[in-house]
Amino acid sequence: MARPRKTPTKERGAQSVNEHRAGASGTAERSDQVKSLVRALTLLNRLASTDEGASLSEVAQQVGLSPSTAHRLLTTLEQERYVHFDPERRLWSVGMQAFMAGNAFLRTRSLTGAARPHMRALMEESAETVNLAVEDQYEAVYLAQVESRQMMRAFARPGGRVPLHCSSVGKAMLSAMPDAAVSKILQRRGLPRLTAKTIGNTVALREDLLRARVHGYALDDEEHAVGLRCIASAIFDEQSEPIAAISVSGPMVRISDERVPLLGDAVRKKAADITARLGGIVPAWGR
Repeated sequence: MARPRKTPTKERGAQSVNEHRAGASGTAERSDQVKSLVRALTLLNRLASTDEGASLSEVAQQVGLSPSTAHRLLTTLEQERYVHFDPERRLWSVGMQAFMAGNAFLRTRSLTGAARPHMRALMEESAETVNLAVEDQYEAVYLAQVESRQMMRAFARPGGRVPLHCSSVGKAMLSAMPDAAVSKILQRRGLPRLTAKTIGNTVALREDLLRARVHGYALDDEEHAVGLRCIASAIFDEQSEPIAAISVSGPMVRISDERVPLLGDAVRKKAADITARLGGIVPAWGR
């Protein structure tokens, strides 16, 4: 049987050096590609922060690149429609593809999906029913619920509507709105009484909303249904505007005066967790 031919020492040494050089060249190439990608994303982020666009010299200086390097990267981004060049004004701005990529994030940013794990955790922690609601046409609409395991528990059908002024989820969202928006809602919907404890005048309601803003949670103290207490906190978007609210609901016999601050703090923290999950920002006054 013929023996395999051995590679001469010099030949094997040369081959090893060439392989090393090829490996080093590949590593350097990948490193350059990563640097180019980071620089391109930096340019894109910088253009996204401008309303009117920026000239080549402006954006290059702002990100610390030479005009030639910035132009090469911007041209590549323009080919993929991530940036747009206005030849008349000689300005670069964010392109349509960047908008489409952002919309893909918005499609995956499901409020209910993001909130449900935190709702389950809050139900386990409080042993009470947890609700998620949004504002629609000056009412609070329930989107989802995680029911308590207790025999006696609160129930809110998803899709059900309740007035903003006498529900904890509604008051939590109202407390985070500008005064003008609150005034508009109250003018449109009024303050209909559902129980003897429903707040029936705007002065008292605004005082209650101020307390909710200070504490970080709103309380429905038998204002919507006799024998039922609910505690809620608002969920915010990236502009620190309220987009929803999460609440715990249960009978008065279990949600006593002593439990309200403890449950309020738990609800406030879970609302902040959901806000963070959605990329929102809790306003400074709500932290």
